[in-house]
Amino acid sequence: MLQKFYTWVGGLFKDETGNPSSKRFVGIMCAIALCATMYHNSFSTVDVAPAAYLVDAVALLAFGCLGLSSADKFIATKKEVKKATSQEESAETPAE
Repeated sequence: MLQKFYTWVGGLFKDETGNPSSKRFVGIMCAIALCATMYHNSFSTVDVAPAAYLVDAVALLAFGCLGLSSADKFIATKKEVKKATSQEESAETPAE
């Protein structure tokens, strides 16, 4: 069961081809840091809270990285469809 968990966590940081993805790593780490900061700040005083622009920057970085990772999936799928259709067309045209 623990091995399945490690495999699942390892899969979170890989792209659709199975290669490690720095965008996913940075996005997930930023999201975890943002959640930890927000949780910590809910129990601390206002004077130790980080500046709002820093929180916004980390949030934009996390959402941007994870959004780019999602866009890569659609781009890769589009390339595969284009490649498959071009192969079908080349197979259908008779050789001269």
